[in-house]
Amino acid sequence: MERVYNFSAGPSMLPLPVLEKVQKELVCYGNSGMSVMEMSHRSKDFEEIIQDAEKLLRELMNIPDNYKVMFLQGGGSTQFAMIPMNLFKKNKKADFVKTGQWAKKAAEEASKFGTANIVASSEDKTYSYIPVLHKEDFSKDADYFYITYNNTIYGTRYTELPDTGDVPLVADISSNIMSEVMDVNKFGLLFAGAQKNVGPAGVTIVIMREDLIGEPIDKTPTMLTYETHAKNNSLYNTPPCFAIYVAKLVFEWIKEMGGVKGIQAINENKAGIIYDFLDASTMFKGTVAYKDRSLMNVPFITDSDELNAKFIKEATSNGFVNLKGHRTVGGMRASIYNAMPVEGVEKLVEFMKKFETENK
Repeated sequence: MERVYNFSAGPSMLPLPVLEKVQKELVCYGNSGMSVMEMSHRSKDFEEIIQDAEKLLRELMNIPDNYKVMFLQGGGSTQFAMIPMNLFKKNKKADFVKTGQWAKKAAEEASKFGTANIVASSEDKTYSYIPVLHKEDFSKDADYFYITYNNTIYGTRYTELPDTGDVPLVADISSNIMSEVMDVNKFGLLFAGAQKNVGPAGVTIVIMREDLIGEPIDKTPTMLTYETHAKNNSLYNTPPCFAIYVAKLVFEWIKEMGGVKGIQAINENKAGIIYDFLDASTMFKGTVAYKDRSLMNVPFITDSDELNAKFIKEATSNGFVNLKGHRTVGGMRASIYNAMPVEGVEKLVEFMKKFETENK
């Protein structure tokens, strides 16, 4: 069977050259005589893998020296708790912008440890826009200010970051890490589950300013303190070795593609192709406010649930899979992460045009 165009929101497609290299090295990595899945995390071979992964990530994202990079486990959902457990240092208070399910869950988790103040929300319109933020609503005594940079389910993204002053800005970048240039200096902490834009599920990347590390709340488990992992270079316990290895290969691929700046240009082209079609279509329409459209996740609908279902079924049979929208919003969603080739988006739009003609 031929490979399909996988528009899944995550776990999502990986670059074909990366998969082919994994295939080649699966049984025997280099001169180790074993698979990465079999080797000790204390071995020289794996130490080189994780060190190279960090070096590449630092280079590609231009991460300053005063930031720690950690390869952790537990997904983004564990970060929802780990962040307040480690950053509620003074007033046990944080500001949140509620732009979707993941921001909502992060706030709910933080509220177990202190005050989660919702400074703005787009829930009134099914999270179809990024709310306008008013600085006077921000808490000057907050320990951190939290955003979900790109909203996977609803297809919105911040095009302008909030000015939080001395309050550290924390961002979930799970679905847009390395998809566009980011100024890491503007953040106190960034985190990303790998399974959308970096590699297979299993590893979570945390980029954290060093002065924020330490002083977790009382009785924080050892494994849930950033200091534990920062001091041990992500090797306190057995890390997700294979997922880190694949992430390193993805970083190498991004570098070959012209780095994050090069990838961003490709992503803007891909997004433009599908948004231009949606804007001109009489059958399909996008659901997101124009100024807040994501480069990674494109939700769209027709006028009826029956037509939506027919489109998804026919698209699947034609090799365009995982286009069904999230269960909380319905419709369709095309996730066009870094690994999705321009050709995949072009062919999807061709199919959508054909479907529209045949179903007038």
